[in-house]
Amino acid sequence: MADQVMADPEGVAFMTVSELANSVGVNEATVVRFASSLGLDGYPGLSRLCRQQLRDQAQLLHRYNNLEQLTAEGGDPLERAVAFDQANIARTFARIPSATWQEAVSTLAKSSSVHVMGLRRCHAPAYLLGYLLGMLREEVHTVTAAAGNLTDELRRVGPDDCFVAVSIHRYSAETVTALRWARSRGARCLALTDNPASPLATMAHYTFYVDAAGPSVLRSMTAFTALAQALATGVAQERGLEARSTLLQEEELLGQFGVYVTPED
Repeated sequence: MADQVMADPEGVAFMTVSELANSVGVNEATVVRFASSLGLDGYPGLSRLCRQQLRDQAQLLHRYNNLEQLTAEGGDPLERAVAFDQANIARTFARIPSATWQEAVSTLAKSSSVHVMGLRRCHAPAYLLGYLLGMLREEVHTVTAAAGNLTDELRRVGPDDCFVAVSIHRYSAETVTALRWARSRGARCLALTDNPASPLATMAHYTFYVDAAGPSVLRSMTAFTALAQALATGVAQERGLEARSTLLQEEELLGQFGVYVTPED
């Protein structure tokens, strides 16, 4: 059964349960049990999984085709990249309602603790957001799930906290599970993701949709970076003198430890 699914996911995606059973020489109940053993919602879940795999392959092929077309057309790749990123940033910020923005910023500024999580390609903007927030306030934690310690990190999430999840298609299973856990703990949840079909969108109290279109096979994270910086700026304004005091302490420590090299005149 598994060999058939792996060898021909396209066929399985559009077969009925009877057709798949006949093709591998088993009864329909065996097919359903096989799908359920994978944690899927019976045979419909197996079909959806195969169709999702086909969509992923089609999107990757489409991006490769775009890259080949851009190469053939010539032109300046830097200009194309800049044009995509400018459009991504403009579309991302144009979709954010001002009231939702202010509520999210206030939550980041006033919650007892803030936990920020983004894995794989989304680790960079998540780390940046956590780093910037940590310069402005205390009790900011970047959840990395390193060395299998995700459960240890999530144990600290409480009902007075804010949990930020960053993920785009294909969505990290650990990030989705972590956001669900944080929501169940009563934390206020903020999702930075790519579209309303994202599993993060249905669980978050505040969701910002970020455009990630790019001219090549790699999706752009530029708009995520811009959004992280804007959120940090909003928190700095919200916290006012408290943020200023924290930054002054940070600068004092940096000087005492000689963290940076001062250029000679």
